[in-house]
Amino acid sequence: MKQALVDDTEDVSLDFGNEEELAFRKAKIRHPLATFFHLFFRVSAIVTYVCCDWFSRSFVGCFVTVLLLLSFDFWSVKNVTGRLMVGLRWWNQIDEDGKSHWIFEARKASPNQIAATEAEARIFWLGLIICPLIWIVFFFSTLFSLKLKWLALVIAGISLQAANLYGYILCKMGGESDISKVTARFLSPTVFQTASPSDFQKPGLEGLEIHKH
Repeated sequence: MKQALVDDTEDVSLDFGNEEELAFRKAKIRHPLATFFHLFFRVSAIVTYVCCDWFSRSFVGCFVTVLLLLSFDFWSVKNVTGRLMVGLRWWNQIDEDGKSHWIFEARKASPNQIAATEAEARIFWLGLIICPLIWIVFFFSTLFSLKLKWLALVIAGISLQAANLYGYILCKMGGESDISKVTARFLSPTVFQTASPSDFQKPGLEGLEIHKH
């Protein structure tokens, strides 16, 4: 009887190799500060624009405040939150001949890498898509209500946020210039998949895939 019990337990093995991956996937938000500021500046710009008449009678003060919030949002999303939350980065540079080049940077997918949390990716892309749409609504409401003094600010909001959206979509799609292919691939569920932010490195180093456009 004792020998039988020993034989039964010999085939039992415990595998703790995936504990780190399981703990990682349970973490809803790995970068709470980056996630907060990804939404803070753009939402604050919208709220300030809508409620500026309640806060202040100064058109110049409201204009400058909203424009600063939009500028902070553009910089933080382009340089910080995209890198941390979805592992993407884009920029534009001028070469020695004076030609402008779009450069898109993304981590290469690897089976040995742990995927980042889907919650962060969803927050990133939803915030990136919804807010420009809100500014487009503001554009038409401003136009039809003849509040033309706000038109320049609304156009600035659309331009800054649409630039980030356009850059990150092309970055996600590997610099694909065909808009029909970009749209088809972007609307697929894989848009919310991303690599681990801990694997992000500087341009030109191993582990990055860089595209020029």
